[in-house]
Amino acid sequence: MTELGLLVPGGHGQLGRDLARLAPGHVGDAGFAHAPGSAELDITDRDAVRDAVGVLAGAARTAGVAPVVVNAAAYTAVDAAEEDEARAHEVNAAGAATLAAACAAEAVPLVHVSTDYVFAGDGDRPYEPTDPTAPRSVYGRTKLAGEQAVLAGADRSWVVRTAWVYGAGGGNFVRTMARLERQRDTVSVVSDQVGSPTWSADLAGGLLRLATVVAAGRAPGNRVLHCTNTGVTSWFEFARAVFAELGADPERVRPCGTEDFPRPAPRPAYSVLSPRRWEDAGLGALRPWREALAAAFAEQGEELRN
Repeated sequence: MTELGLLVPGGHGQLGRDLARLAPGHVGDAGFAHAPGSAELDITDRDAVRDAVGVLAGAARTAGVAPVVVNAAAYTAVDAAEEDEARAHEVNAAGAATLAAACAAEAVPLVHVSTDYVFAGDGDRPYEPTDPTAPRSVYGRTKLAGEQAVLAGADRSWVVRTAWVYGAGGGNFVRTMARLERQRDTVSVVSDQVGSPTWSADLAGGLLRLATVVAAGRAPGNRVLHCTNTGVTSWFEFARAVFAELGADPERVRPCGTEDFPRPAPRPAYSVLSPRRWEDAGLGALRPWREALAAAFAEQGEELRN
């Protein structure tokens, strides 16, 4: 096993917390992981990013381990981004570019997390990494710009797109459904948007496997990959599954259409990402989304309910 020195910007967010929690099982005895939140490491601060990556590279050399950066920092407030494009671009695009430049300068590999929102969301088959991008929201456009900056700015960089992520930290669909189950007799959820719910812990495990492979010199030749839990469902059926895990009656969740819930940012009707490249790289398929949801409640149920 190749031992790692990891830096995880965005370490206090939903995904970052799981990356930090699971890292000890991947870095090895001599390895280490540092997962700073945005207050400690703001990826829009060039000097801070340069210093953090430099410290990582030096500490990794001292410990005799391989340094890797896994970037979990992002502006993810999809609706707020429509009114705050400058800040979304500063984090998702310029911040990603700054991180890539620092990693390139120190010869440190970079794994960067992106989103299904880079696609138009009007497909009828799982999106491949090579499919044309056509984001319809500020969030999607700024994340796509971040992808492009990372791939252009650092030769040893990989972009991993994911979708419908939930976990114990931060706001997400599962925690919202848990709150609404307590507050309302019935809940209406859109049934005409489909995708693959992804537990942040399973995604974190996949990203850590990729980091290990990259550090070992067996990195995938394809630099854009997709990683989600497997299977397809609608937000409506996902909500019913959450109610079932809560011990509530799933029939209390009622279907509705996207037109019934207008939002500032358009939502993709189809968010299914093909895992073909991920699996072909030997990184292992993530488990089916329904199994992952049950595991999430078994492991983090109290936090998901609150």
